[in-house]
Amino acid sequence: MNAFFDALETRPPAEREAAQMAALALQVAHAQQNAPAFADILRGVDAASIHSRRALARLPVTRKTDLLARQKRLRPEDPFGGFSTLLRGPQMLRLFASPGTVYEPEGTARDYWRSARALHAAGLRAGELVHIAFSYHMTPGAFLFESGALALGCTVFPAGTGQTEQQLHAIAELRPDAYIGTPSFLRILLEKAQDIGVDVRSLRKAAIGGEACPPSLTDWFRTRGVEVFQTYATADLGLVAYETAAREGLVLDERVIVEIVNPGTGDPVPEGEIGELVVTTLNPAYPLIRFATGDLSALLPGRCPTGRTAPRIRGWMGRADQTTKVRGIFVHPSQVGEVVRHFPEVLKARMVVSGEMANDQVCLKVEVAHRHDGLRTRLEASFREVTKLRGEAELVAPGSLQDDGKTIEDRRTYS
Repeated sequence: MNAFFDALETRPPAEREAAQMAALALQVAHAQQNAPAFADILRGVDAASIHSRRALARLPVTRKTDLLARQKRLRPEDPFGGFSTLLRGPQMLRLFASPGTVYEPEGTARDYWRSARALHAAGLRAGELVHIAFSYHMTPGAFLFESGALALGCTVFPAGTGQTEQQLHAIAELRPDAYIGTPSFLRILLEKAQDIGVDVRSLRKAAIGGEACPPSLTDWFRTRGVEVFQTYATADLGLVAYETAAREGLVLDERVIVEIVNPGTGDPVPEGEIGELVVTTLNPAYPLIRFATGDLSALLPGRCPTGRTAPRIRGWMGRADQTTKVRGIFVHPSQVGEVVRHFPEVLKARMVVSGEMANDQVCLKVEVAHRHDGLRTRLEASFREVTKLRGEAELVAPGSLQDDGKTIEDRRTYS
């Protein structure tokens, strides 16, 4: 069994760097000529001169808020805000909507999101059956990994989310080899299977994403016969990094250029220091240049013990802003504001996320001067509608919430 997806994974680092820097200059020129947003953002930039990391670091950082603002300004003329080079029709296979609302295109290229590389590292091989439990509704998560599984020659069972017992019976009857989805739902499946006596022992490996998976949870899965491998991917960028059998950080994908920068200035930080993950993708269909993920990480020194020579990151280490990910879904401070905007009786609000081992608990704490009949229920319904997440609302007295400027507080433990 081939340990590597292709020869790119073991090429000399200097060869990879030269190839990526040559591709970078071409990608900047392509973005300027074919993506109106980057024609504006990179106005006056000589694309041919952007052939080094130092030159790349001089370009402006584009944030999700910038992308969203351009999309909103140009709707319905261009739902992608001038960032995509694709046209609807033969060039575009699917169009997705992520919370925000942010629209993302999917091109027709085989393994468009490049997830096959990560799935191969997780042990998936041709002929295997894969149980995919990411959402197949509006967002690209399930399709992002399905395209990679199909490219490997796997067969896919599109389970989606929810209906736990029905999924368990499908696993028992179909006996899939692997699971793809969030670690929290995999844990729910395994615990429920034990409770009701359903045999799910065919699941021996899993590619997980969308949430943090601390070593303690990885060990918990291992004691139940499942080896899990973390992936780091986004709806905008596709695969960014993936875990290998070495369990030492996440190896960067071959088609992205990653910088770790100071969140305030966008300047690269020294190797090993924690900073914001900024990614330039070499995808011609959606050519994002210096796209800020809002996630914190750090570069690891040395090479992966498996023999892969691409740089590695330590994995997800928190958020550079208050935006957080809960059960695989991003929640922005503006969404909390949107929830309470229709409730004049609310004086102040704060979303608190707690829990451990991928067991996220969400509570929307709101200050109110007086008790109001049905307010909790209405707040919970509004929260679910806006964020697509279930959470509890708690009414507290004025002055109860800390005055520290936070709208979202993450109390989760990842040890």
